[in-house]
Amino acid sequence: MKFEHCIRCTICVENCPVFRVNPAFPGPKQAGPDAQRFRSQREKSVDEWVLLCSQCKRCEMSCPCGVEPAQIILRAQQKYGLEHPHTAAHLLFANNYYLSTLGSMTAPLANRIVSTKIGKRIFQSMGIATYIPFPKFSFKTMRAQKKTRSREARKVAFFYGCFINFYRPDIGRKIIRLLQSFQVDVVLPPQWCCGLPALGNGNLALAQKFAAKNVASLSNYIDAGYDVVYSCTSCGLCLLHDYQGIMDIPGAKKIAENSYDLHEYILKLIAERGGAKPEFQQVSRTLAYHIPCHLRALKIGYPAADLMKMIPGLECRILDDACCGLNGSYGFKKINETTAMQLGDRAVSLIKNTGAEAIVADCGSCRMQLAGLSGMYAFDPVEILCESLGIRDNKK
Repeated sequence: MKFEHCIRCTICVENCPVFRVNPAFPGPKQAGPDAQRFRSQREKSVDEWVLLCSQCKRCEMSCPCGVEPAQIILRAQQKYGLEHPHTAAHLLFANNYYLSTLGSMTAPLANRIVSTKIGKRIFQSMGIATYIPFPKFSFKTMRAQKKTRSREARKVAFFYGCFINFYRPDIGRKIIRLLQSFQVDVVLPPQWCCGLPALGNGNLALAQKFAAKNVASLSNYIDAGYDVVYSCTSCGLCLLHDYQGIMDIPGAKKIAENSYDLHEYILKLIAERGGAKPEFQQVSRTLAYHIPCHLRALKIGYPAADLMKMIPGLECRILDDACCGLNGSYGFKKINETTAMQLGDRAVSLIKNTGAEAIVADCGSCRMQLAGLSGMYAFDPVEILCESLGIRDNKK
């Protein structure tokens, strides 16, 4: 894990959003490489504060020596989770895939319960924060999407992820139609949660179970000539890095070598056409583009921003220096509520200072947090691209 390469420059600490607002967290240097020098597999972990790390990866992005503090802390989190009882919140969020499946199947009832005062009190008693509204379950998921056949030369297996599947399948359907507008054959392979919620809540075994299933399924499509495209930046980071890293899944390298961010892939298609741009129509909006931490960690630039720059009339102001604070399930835990709100409020303040009328962000959890704290609408970049191209949600 290269912890011995740390030169104690503290750059990672300066770039850690949690350290800035939570004095209980000693920062990525101390929680990562410094503490790792004294950790032993034979001794029980006592570093409870490792759970305060949000895994935003900003420390790793800033390290000049190639040290991966977040990975060191993540492994320490797994060890701590194995040796200590999990809280109710950790157990629930680790099994988010199963709970979301149930919530989607009972969407009208589930949505009503989570929005009531009684429902919120129940969640709070389990250590779950309710300072922003929970997303509404969708009864119709991506798995229910009608299958189509095409003979297009370019073929894509779409890894849509839990957020789109259970909460925003309308965005998923727009993504399919957007890719099809580029003469791409899109299929929905059998898939499960990427495993990140389980990994982030101390259940490595469950994360590996999901990952192994996804690798087996996606490998079949890659062998058949399909590229894998993901739209969630956190799912993408998990597919590309965690499957080969902490999860150590056989065959994961093939997935990483053939998987692309949606907007990265569209730019690739445009380049293959000799740079011929789609016929974008004018969109008269002023948007604040919040860059998710995990998009920065992918190190692919800001491809959605590059696409939105092609849209006439659209003014998109990029904000890449603030973490939204939610970080998936991190901010939904009562213990992290104050930290999440402080970070979110800072991001919202920066957004409002731009004078933008709405927010745009690649990550579903970023959109939840920023919309909930600001009262502004938060778009997925796909919604803006489809608006410009005249692509609407096909519910059939």
